[in-house]
Amino acid sequence: MPSIIGGKYKRTNISVPNKLVRPTSALKREAIFSILESYAIKNSINIYKDKSVIDIFAGSGLIGLEAISRGMKKSYFIENNEKVLKILKNNCRKICKNNECEIIFENAITALDRSFDVVPSIIFLDPPYYQENIKLILLKILNNKIKSDKTIIIVETNKNEELVIPNKLKMFKEKIYGNTKILFLN
Repeated sequence: MPSIIGGKYKRTNISVPNKLVRPTSALKREAIFSILESYAIKNSINIYKDKSVIDIFAGSGLIGLEAISRGMKKSYFIENNEKVLKILKNNCRKICKNNECEIIFENAITALDRSFDVVPSIIFLDPPYYQENIKLILLKILNNKIKSDKTIIIVETNKNEELVIPNKLKMFKEKIYGNTKILFLN
């Protein structure tokens, strides 16, 4: 059973639905947050205080919950699998207090048509491999002005998946872990 790896809820176990999701491993989560925090320091950005994370294809919610544990004001979880939703809700109850989380039960494209009341500093995209049009989702984020100049978009995908990144985004880091590729965009 995976657990939160940093912050005030460190070592809190998180439930993961069997065979329905591909949770981001502790090694990858540690790398993601290390890269994010390093980038934030270099660019004088506070990624946690009064900011949010949008966890698209949230699954068990590990990334958003990890961000809450590290001081993020709010996590938005976008998930459209009913079987996964119950586990996500239970995980949120363990970690999130008051209005620290909002679960959006819709597909990614529709969910991104809404407004987010807390500015996101991180948008995390971890779709099922080879099943989603990542470029379309990125364009939706850009066209709906969800991303600010300082928002970092992270895309986790299969290392062999060809991605077309919109011209308005620049990749500043790419990491490969086994069969997984993680892109950091701004």
